[in-house]
Amino acid sequence: MTLKRCTRNTSLMMMKAKGHGYLQAGFILARGCFSSENEKTAMNDKIINFAIRIQSIAQAGLQYGKDIYDKERYEELRKIAAEMISERTDIPTDKVYNLFCNESGYQTPKVDTRAAIFLDDKILLVHENNGTWALPGGWCDVDQSIASNTEKEVREETGLIVSAEKLIAVQDWRKHNITNYAYGVVKVFFLCKYKSGKFKQNVETTEIALFGKDDLPDNLAKEKSTKEQIRMCFESFYHFDLPTLFD
Repeated sequence: MTLKRCTRNTSLMMMKAKGHGYLQAGFILARGCFSSENEKTAMNDKIINFAIRIQSIAQAGLQYGKDIYDKERYEELRKIAAEMISERTDIPTDKVYNLFCNESGYQTPKVDTRAAIFLDDKILLVHENNGTWALPGGWCDVDQSIASNTEKEVREETGLIVSAEKLIAVQDWRKHNITNYAYGVVKVFFLCKYKSGKFKQNVETTEIALFGKDDLPDNLAKEKSTKEQIRMCFESFYHFDLPTLFD
């Protein structure tokens, strides 16, 4: 089956704040928050990583600590972590604190699922509203498994019906992608089989297209999928019996 390149007019469509901008469960550090001159240096910034670790320790301490004075110290550490983030960005400390320190309980990574769909030996990528390309996918919803979430994200972003057939890889975002969120992310890649459907207009993507292994676009959303990760999917497609990769 040949999938034609599909496009739509986005001028009248509202962008959905999914994967970009401020999030209730955390917030993005790069896109939409940094000024252009310091955005590049902010990604994978050691000070920001220190702040993330301090905030995580403080959050766990507030949840499990028993001594009232220790809890006061943990709360102070949270404020220091927010100040560190604010110092490295253009965001006021109060806003950082409200977004960065808004959870309770033990802090765990968020799960991002991505689909590798092949047609005519080419991989399907979605064109994001910001002009970048990526594997279809997104955050795993609380009522979904990683497989069902991958299928759901494909349906929402492309209009296609697919089935998750093979777990390609489970990766630590920090080791493979631009880390521009203030929390950990586990990325899950599935090899998916096309069943039916065609591109439908939506608020997240402007078009879909097929790309060969050697003609991938340069303007990838690297926080979502890099050329190395997409080529990893090609290898799994070529060699279905390859084991699942993991960090």
